[in-house]
Parts: sequence; C-alpha cells; structure tokens
Amino acid sequence: MKTEAVHLIPDLNELLNEFGKDFSELVFNEQRNESNIVFSVEFEGEKKFYEYPFEFTDPILIKRYEKRYAKLSLYKFLSGKLNIDLPWGALTGVRPTKLARQTGAGFKDFFLNDMFVSEKKTELVSKILKKQEGLISRCGESTHLFICVPLCPTRCSYCSFISCEISKEKRVNEYIDGLIKEIEHAKTLRKNFKTVYIGGGTPVALDNKNFERLLSAIGTFNGEYTVEAGRPDAIDEEKLSLMKKHNVTRVCVNPQTFNDKTLELIGRKHTAKDVFEIFSLVRSYGFSINMDLIAGLPEENFCDFKNSLDLAISLRPENVTVHTLSLKSGSKLKESVLNFGGSGVSQMVDYAHETLFSAGYEPYYLYRQKYMTENLENTGYCRSGYECVYNIDVMEETANIVACGANAISKAVFSGGEKIKRLGEPKDIASYLKRLDQIMREKEKLFKQTT
Repeated sequence: MKTEAVHLIPDLNELLNEFGKDFSELVFNEQRNESNIVFSVEFEGEKKFYEYPFEFTDPILIKRYEKRYAKLSLYKFLSGKLNIDLPWGALTGVRPTKLARQTGAGFKDFFLNDMFVSEKKTELVSKILKKQEGLISRCGESTHLFICVPLCPTRCSYCSFISCEISKEKRVNEYIDGLIKEIEHAKTLRKNFKTVYIGGGTPVALDNKNFERLLSAIGTFNGEYTVEAGRPDAIDEEKLSLMKKHNVTRVCVNPQTFNDKTLELIGRKHTAKDVFEIFSLVRSYGFSINMDLIAGLPEENFCDFKNSLDLAISLRPENVTVHTLSLKSGSKLKESVLNFGGSGVSQMVDYAHETLFSAGYEPYYLYRQKYMTENLENTGYCRSGYECVYNIDVMEETANIVACGANAISKAVFSGGEKIKRLGEPKDIASYLKRLDQIMREKEKLFKQTT
C-alpha cells in the first residue's frame, strides 16, 4: 500500500490482511478541512472518494474517528471491488463487545449499517452483552490478580506467546523466587482481589515443589481462582491436591483437538485418550473445568473439528472456549510449510455456536486477534452460573489488573473506563529478573493513581 498517511498504516494493513490479496499497488490518501475529512482509494485502475463530517476538537476523538473512517473507506472500496463481505465488516479491534457497550442501545444499527458487520456476528455480540449483565465490574472499581508462568512442557507449533520449554530454562527456581517477591508486593497494592488467575504458558509444568511455593505465596483466597493446567501431560494427582488445598476453583484442561494425528502435528506430547483420563481425574477433585478447542488447525476439516467439539460437549465441562487459529509471527506454524488455510473454518465456528447453544452453553465473552483465519473470533461459552468473571472483565477492560511475571501486563482503569494505563513487564525471564525491583516501583506508582 502506498500512502502519505503513515500514521494510519498499522490499522489499514490490519484490514488489508483480511482480504488476502497483494495490495502493494493500492494508493490511499486523506484530505481534511475545517468540517470534513475525505479519503481516496485507488487500486487496479479504479479510484473512489469517501467524505465524512469531521468537526472534532478533542484529540482522542480526532484520532478515534480518523481511524474509523479510514478503515470504513478502505472496506467499502475493497468489499465492492472484490465482492467480498467480511463477517466483522470494517471492524478490526480486539474487543467488539466493548465497542458495542460504549456505543449504547443503538449499537446494532451502528454495527449493521455503519460498519457492515454481519447480522450473525451482531446477534452474537447482543447475546454476550445480555449474558454479562450483573457480572461485569463497574469500570475501575474491581481489581484482579494475574500471575504469568511462561513455561511449557513443549512448545505448540501454533503458539506465538513468549514461553519456553521448561526443560531448557535454567532459571526456573530463580524465576519462582522473583515471582513470589512480586506477588507479595502486589498484595500491598490492593487489599482485596476479585479473582486470581494463574496463566502462562502452562503453570502446572512446574515441579511440585515450585508449584506449591507459588500457590502458598498467593495465600488464602476465597473466590474465583483459576489455574491454566492446559496440557494434560503436565497434570498429576499431587498438583490437583495442591490446587484443592489452596482453594483453586477453576482449572483449564485444553485439548485443542481430539484428533491424535493433529496433536502430533502441532507438537503436543499427549493423545486424545490422555485428555479423557485427565479430565476424569480433574473432575474427581470437584473443580469447574474449561476446555479450549481451535478451529482451523493444520490439515483438519470440518468433520475433524465437529468430532472434537462433540466429544468435548459429551464430557460436560462448565466452560468451552472456541478459538479460531491465528498465525502470528513467532509461531513455528507461521514459519513452517504446513498447510493450514482456513477452508471451512466459518462452518466450524457456526457449528460450534449452534451446537453449544443447543447443549445448554451460552456465549459470555469474545475477543479477536490479528491474522485470524477468515476474519473470525474467539468465543467463550459456559453453562449457566459458571461464567468466568476474570475473562469478562479482562476482555471488556472494566477492572484493574495487577499482573506479575515475565510478559505480564498490568492495567489501571481511570475515569469510568475512558482512560487505561498499561505497564508491560519484560518478555524474557532474564530481563524480568534483572528489572524486577524497578518493575515493582513502577507498578506501585501506577496503582497509587487509582486509589
């Protein structure tokens, strides 16, 4: 793409990526006067202009609406020229439900008629907003504790998270020492946390001694308390006993697929049979269970995904999260020659929604990522009464997050959600340990502003 509006390039490229074509020769420009903004789009011998009223004085609104109108102009041009309607239309943001809530009662009209979102996706957002009523925090009035353990038994080929194989990390004990120090500091920043969430990575990849040290540092907590057990090959009875002892309430057992061929292809070291066995073991301890599945994994077709979803439902977990494959830089799959390609992924996602809903699961949170197959989304479903409040508040950005660990991001919410400040921690363990004291000082300064 060629444009003089260089500040818009990241947003425009995100939309261009959804159309799956070479747009190196596309020309995009803007002109603005006191009352209007005009965008021009030229590609393959065709040029069009799109004009919008533009009389904003607030810098935040200027930036917000300039991006919105720019993407809308580009979408109108490409959708018409290529005869392609994307399910989310001109929306490229991570949080369409947050945008809908900000828009208010008329969001459906805005989504359908202004941003060209499909009826199906607009209705999905409507269902989620209704489900969140009475559960979502009032902006800035709650705080969650998040702890990151960026370690896994092995690295999955689709993963772009900053995590490493635990067998190759020499500073695991040192990392847990630093994490405990940071957790103790976090507890001085807030007296009461609404939820606790230990993610990663795969926290249960830690040996039992370090895992218990981590849980003990958190101390007594009576509320929603989640641990991403994730990989069935990293769960054992001792870890489950430790979680029960420390009041963990919710455990994520994430097969991603029940197809053994796919599991091997993506770098998992377990089988579908292992998932069933571990699920039964976790269930025997009385935990609420979430299961993740991915639509669009390499070499899987609709029947493969359908089989995985049907098997997951047969186990009756309290939560099922359906992800759409997103191939980001940093994932082995992105860099490999594996064929993934998205054929039939929309059908998979539609089947998941219809089948889960019929089985008594309702969508309760949603988010999108860059480079998602077929311009789709990730959706969390739950049985009634088993909504994960942490997931809701994090995705809607309505609560403070005190985050601890490498690659963790703390968030402080101000002015009823109109302003959010973030503090990201170093992505690798060595840098995290080196900067830990500085991180804690910065975090203390951040959260003093919200008291």
